[in-house]
Amino acid sequence: QVQVMESGGGLVQAGGSLRLSCTASALTLSFDDYAMGWFRQAPGKEREGLSCISWSGTSTTYADSVKGRFTISRDNAKDTLYLQMNSLKPEDTAMYYCAATDGVWCSLLVRDYNYWGQGTQVTVSS
Repeated sequence: QVQVMESGGGLVQAGGSLRLSCTASALTLSFDDYAMGWFRQAPGKEREGLSCISWSGTSTTYADSVKGRFTISRDNAKDTLYLQMNSLKPEDTAMYYCAATDGVWCSLLVRDYNYWGQGTQVTVSS
């Protein structure tokens, strides 16, 4: 059974940093056959695409809301995806999700992803 698991969330003060990690196991294909994405969902809001990275790691895309503050990366040798989050703001508070897709090279659309993790909570205090 495919397992996608996020870690690294927590409570941080505004202006601080966190690094999220995501591992995937039992995927149908190899980890490096999948484009990967980070999403978040705050209470009462729709799930929002933040960033995606191509299977090779050479192409990335960011939502305007996080551009310049967040950095996505991946280590295919470790089957791990990362999201470095700097200059965090209270409005970044949300559940953060990792997702994998073998259908597109990189996308910020929820519908394009096949596999999802359970999420890790990020809370930014003012």
